Amino acid sequence: MTVFDIADLVPHSGTMSLLDRVVAYGDDWLEAEVIIKPESFFIDEEGVPASVGLEYLAQAIAAYSGVQEQVKGGKPKLGFLLGTRKYQCSTDYFKLGQILRLKVVCEMQAENGLHIFQCVLSGQDNVEATARLNVFQPDDADKFLKDMTI
Repeated sequence: MTVFDIADLVPHSGTMSLLDRVVAYGDDWLEAEVIIKPESFFIDEEGVPASVGLEYLAQAIAAYSGVQEQVKGGKPKLGFLLGTRKYQCSTDYFKLGQILRLKVVCEMQAENGLHIFQCVLSGQDNVEATARLNVFQPDDADKFLKDMTI
């Protein structure tokens, strides 16, 4: 398995790049980790709100897409989170020091750029979150954004 740097897979940068590492990947799935640290973006006195788990999962999907592009010799593409179904989390906060494991599995990939992923987030102390995320990745994000503003 080729080891990739997150910066080579996800088009986020600086404090908005939330993943720590890709653990493993396959043709239709990826596993990644996030470590909740004092400098984690979105952290407050209780930890990181569990709602941020959606963004962690979305960035894991971006990493999956980035791996697919890297394998073809391309660069990561911009994608859009369209929505989720039934994001459920067993906690209100991810605690400092917790290591979260993210697994995303591509269930459907349409030719028009729409994708559906089954997602699981798990961590110590029986922390678990699940969701189905709908994402859109246009072939040309710049053109898509320009067309949206007209």
